[in-house]
Amino acid sequence: MIESPQFPPLLSGQTVPRHTDPFDKAVSQAIAGVDSGTIFYSEAGDMLRAALVLAPETPLEQAIQAVYVAQIGLAESLGALAPPEVPVHFQWPDRIKVNGAVCGRVRFAADGADPQEQPRWLVIGIEVPFIPANDEPGQNPNETCLLEEGCSDVQPMALLESWSKHTLLWLTYFMDSGFDRVHNEWRPRCDTLGKMIEQPRPGIFVGLDEKGRMLLRQDVMTETVSLIEFAEQT
Repeated sequence: MIESPQFPPLLSGQTVPRHTDPFDKAVSQAIAGVDSGTIFYSEAGDMLRAALVLAPETPLEQAIQAVYVAQIGLAESLGALAPPEVPVHFQWPDRIKVNGAVCGRVRFAADGADPQEQPRWLVIGIEVPFIPANDEPGQNPNETCLLEEGCSDVQPMALLESWSKHTLLWLTYFMDSGFDRVHNEWRPRCDTLGKMIEQPRPGIFVGLDEKGRMLLRQDVMTETVSLIEFAEQT
């Protein structure tokens, strides 16, 4: 029997059937008016899939910065549960990397796409694979799972529980201090900063601006790219 995760105050959990996507369930329940702070999650053992519903009190361009908070929460959780030598990094806008290979992602959707409008809800989900997706290790060298990275002792529900606690802590920092503290914590974990990238568009990833938008340099021009562009459509 899988032991139910314990969530911190202000957050609560709801399981979904094994073949139901927690992210889709969270979006549908957010539209229906479920309480902010509800985490929908699957108890499947091959991958951690969970989604947190939030009710922002700021315009979308500020609220979307909570995506970085969720990434930090996941990195800190893996850092606490995985062997100490396992590095965790980010690949903008939504990938999580373990030992240099992609090991999951963050998903997000909001009520509306206008940066200046306050959304009624924001859903942020995480997906972290625990075992290989197929029987041929190394078939996709740029992708990995926790088992292949020496994290066999990490259990999905333990990671979910830890993620909820670390994410809530960083949401508190974010609401109290704004984006600066989040940015300072996120930046060293992004392994493509200062490098030429091809996605989402070719250019040099200079960094993030004060609104959390990517600064992408192309020749002498620098453009901004917002996380809002990568929100899933609902």
